[in-house]
Amino acid sequence: MIKILALVMVIGGAISLVIGIMGVFGSMSTGVSPWALAILGGIFFLSGISLLKYRKDTDVIDAENKN
Repeated sequence: MIKILALVMVIGGAISLVIGIMGVFGSMSTGVSPWALAILGGIFFLSGISLLKYRKDTDVIDAENKN
């Protein structure tokens, strides 16, 4: 479950980061501030990557506790 949440955060963060950066440099117009999209995209992308790297999945934790 944690890996799925991390993957959603990485994908959503990457999309938001790309749209935000494109909006900052003027090649794309959205209804919200491009700086907000870029900053939130960066935060979600980095936190999703760190969850993928350092957290064990709930299935692995359950298997370790049974032994």
